Amino acid sequence: MSDLQGSFPRKGRFGDYGGQYIPETLMNEIINLEKAYNHYKDDPEFNAELTDLLNNYAGRPSLLYYAEKMSADLGGAKIYLKREDLNHTGSHKINNVLGQVLLAKKMGKTRIIAETGAGQHGVAAATAAALLGLECEIFMGKEDTERQALNVYRMELLGAKVNAVISGTQTLKDAVNETMREWVGRVSDTHYVLGSVMGPHPFPTIVRDFQSVISREAREQILKREGKLPAAVIACVGGGSNAIGMFYHFIPDKTVKLIGCEAAGLGVDTEKHAATIAKGSVGIFHGMKSYFCQNDEGQIAPVYSISAGLDYPGIGPEHASLHDTGRAQYVPVSDEEAVSAFEYLARSEGIICAIESAHAVAHARILAPKIGNDENIIICLSGRGDKDVAAIARYRGSNINE
Repeated sequence: MSDLQGSFPRKGRFGDYGGQYIPETLMNEIINLEKAYNHYKDDPEFNAELTDLLNNYAGRPSLLYYAEKMSADLGGAKIYLKREDLNHTGSHKINNVLGQVLLAKKMGKTRIIAETGAGQHGVAAATAAALLGLECEIFMGKEDTERQALNVYRMELLGAKVNAVISGTQTLKDAVNETMREWVGRVSDTHYVLGSVMGPHPFPTIVRDFQSVISREAREQILKREGKLPAAVIACVGGGSNAIGMFYHFIPDKTVKLIGCEAAGLGVDTEKHAATIAKGSVGIFHGMKSYFCQNDEGQIAPVYSISAGLDYPGIGPEHASLHDTGRAQYVPVSDEEAVSAFEYLARSEGIICAIESAHAVAHARILAPKIGNDENIIICLSGRGDKDVAAIARYRGSNINE
């Protein structure tokens, strides 16, 4: 079954969350986008074209790898890794981007714009634009352009123009602001390839559908390997695109725990974190109602994480609803725990994962020993870690050339 055959939630809402809090100048374009997606998601030709791109260009299906040494070392549940890091461009981001850029082309757009934090979404967007022949412009916080310089160069190699955003904290939040501002001024030929399950309806549903290929494959693969469902699936959470992709096809399976790992930075008892569920409150920002890190006056608070990809003050509305209903659990993971897990996975399994994904690995190190060895868990490795090696070295007190 196609992952694109679900229907939109009523009025673009997941429980109390989601919606369309946008300027009037964007409303017609949002309506056009919803109509186009409703048409193409059921179009056999569109689905065949997208499936061909995913399988023969991006490299799907991604592997479900049994981490035997890690399982033996930790004791308890068998640990499987869903290897999104092996996709073309090195992360889960390519799943959504191929879908959205193909949709944009079908809509007659000739230009795409995108925001990026760690750079993986920007690289994927630039890649898809080059492949499908669209102009591409990326907006990235200036601080992120410096800590992810390698990805900036990759985007430029792929033909994209990269704009360093110097407002605010010069991170992902500010990149989203600037990209939305750019879109408002030029909707006629431009599609905003939003990178996570956030923003105004219909983006949270569109991105979720394109990313749900992760859980569809993982569910089929674990049933084939183990003959039963996992005890838990675990993924890192910023905006939440890889996590909702990893959760989606397991949501009806009530015995499967869904666990999202958010960035605790220097600790949730400090002001240097991005733990939206643990410390945030309900608000409206970037076109949606959800949980956000806010100050006492209700303004969006500065957030921090060693991971540029998790350095965002909010979480997608579907995650907010899953949290409220208790269907998913969200746990904070500190920088130190994530870096330790990054090093542990490299040494135990020979896999250098993205620092974002290391947040999920860190929680699995705690959870697996508490579960019987007749059970299994799946961790989503959302991306590869070559972009993070220099930052990890600096964190440990070494300077290396990138």
